[in-house]
Amino acid sequence: MSASGGSKAILAAFLANMGIALAKFIAWFISGSASMLAEAIHSVADSGNQLLLMLGGRRAKKRADREHPFGYGRERYVYAFVVSIILFSVGGLFSIYEGVEKLTHPHELTNYWIPIAVLVIAIVLESFSLRTAIRESNHVRARGQSWVSFVRHAKAPELPVVLLEDIAALTGLVFALFGVGMTFLTGNPIFDAIGTLMIGALLILVAIALGIETKSLLVGEGATDADHDRIVDAIAAGSEVEKLIHIKTLYLGPDELLVAAKLGFASDRPLGEVAADIDRIEQRVREAVPTARVIYLEPDIYRPGDDPAPATEEFIVRSSD
Repeated sequence: MSASGGSKAILAAFLANMGIALAKFIAWFISGSASMLAEAIHSVADSGNQLLLMLGGRRAKKRADREHPFGYGRERYVYAFVVSIILFSVGGLFSIYEGVEKLTHPHELTNYWIPIAVLVIAIVLESFSLRTAIRESNHVRARGQSWVSFVRHAKAPELPVVLLEDIAALTGLVFALFGVGMTFLTGNPIFDAIGTLMIGALLILVAIALGIETKSLLVGEGATDADHDRIVDAIAAGSEVEKLIHIKTLYLGPDELLVAAKLGFASDRPLGEVAADIDRIEQRVREAVPTARVIYLEPDIYRPGDDPAPATEEFIVRSSD
């Protein structure tokens, strides 16, 4: 992911949410709409989320040190996971609580035109924010890749998080407009409470989806199938290696991939030649997959007929002959 692209989408979402949150609070104060209050809290939570994503991006740029020899790239995953928790606890649960409160203690709304006008304007502003996120995501989304696949497999968490937040925000605004509009048309405030409950359920569903995806990144994900195949092909492209015994990959951060492999060399190769071969293989791997910045290649002696690697290792037969 382009760091600048992700930052642009985050900044656009932050500015939109701050302005929208203020307008929603004013509309709630004047009209007393529970849907407007839920949406105002939603926008405040989203604004905090964007600040956390920007903070995570900055902290991830810290240089590696003795305590963290592989760097701080995973800070972005940590903050993305915190964002999903905030979206759940602050946005979803509060909306559910407010919706239940208005169901049990309904009251009439006043000045309907104010929340309706704010919601319509907010839908327009959120649409611009979503368009920015889509535009920036298209720069890194693979050709033909579905949006669901992009969200599930993206190694940089910021754009998928902003995408889901913007989609949830637009959907929540439609729910709020439904609640306020139906209350205006029917005079029954129960629709306002229903709209609030719909917003809360939506936020909880999005938070769960975000939590699952960012948890997977925190635990540690390997290279995509396409990058994995490129790495294997780059190793086997030359005549240096008799056999690729096994290979493991791990993302240390969105833009930094660790590659560790055991390579089988002919038993009669001098040590100096093996070292030069490993250097050439590393260069080919980095050219094939630029994010493969940390590479550890372990040479081993390959004898035809050797038993395959243990079941706990990923055994790949890729002979150079």
